[in-house]
Amino acid sequence: MAGKTTILAVLKGRTKETVKEFLSSIPKRLKKTVKAVCSDMYEGYTNAAEEVFENYTVIIIDRFHVAKLYRKGLEGLRKKEMKRLEKELSEDEYKKLKNVMWILRKDVGDLTDEEVEILKCLFQYSPILELAYTLCNDLTDIFEDDISKSVATCRINDWKKNVEESGLKCFNRFISTLDKFMDKITNYFIDRQTSGFVEGLNNKIKVIKRRCYGILNVKHLFQRIYLDLEGYSVYA
Repeated sequence: MAGKTTILAVLKGRTKETVKEFLSSIPKRLKKTVKAVCSDMYEGYTNAAEEVFENYTVIIIDRFHVAKLYRKGLEGLRKKEMKRLEKELSEDEYKKLKNVMWILRKDVGDLTDEEVEILKCLFQYSPILELAYTLCNDLTDIFEDDISKSVATCRINDWKKNVEESGLKCFNRFISTLDKFMDKITNYFIDRQTSGFVEGLNNKIKVIKRRCYGILNVKHLFQRIYLDLEGYSVYA
């Protein structure tokens, strides 16, 4: 059915060999209908997909895993700066910076007036954190824009140059990853596909596992997962 998302399999491991064996079991006539494979940065997945589907399928690094990595750089800098400010500021001044961890994670457009003022206060004490925050949001804006892969590649390379010129070190790990996976990361801009469904499903299963604590029979656990995910549609 067009537009329907279907789980094809749950594998017993995440090694390249396990994934490749499953993908290779797909009939040849169906393999050629696979237009794209979207994954996180684990090379066991991406390399297996490349070898099985060869050149007729686009391999995409999920944009939300990319965002998680560059935001990790910002978060690392925030922790260092907050430790410094806790030592340097008075108790009252430091209290004005409450909840900055969550505020820095919010979309700029979703910030309240109070949160904007807290950020202004924070950035007065830490210009380097403001620079990293701005660069982080600049990269997010690129992924939000409806642009081609070639344009995105140019803009991301410009962003990378801006980071290097800024002297910031918090994005070093991300830039190394960017250099390694640039082609697969920018493949996102071809059709803007993500693995959001998989991440959402994983989170649902984690919640179900917590609710089903004490269920030792794997079969029963999967029955509960199936009922939670498909039960209403099956018995409606």
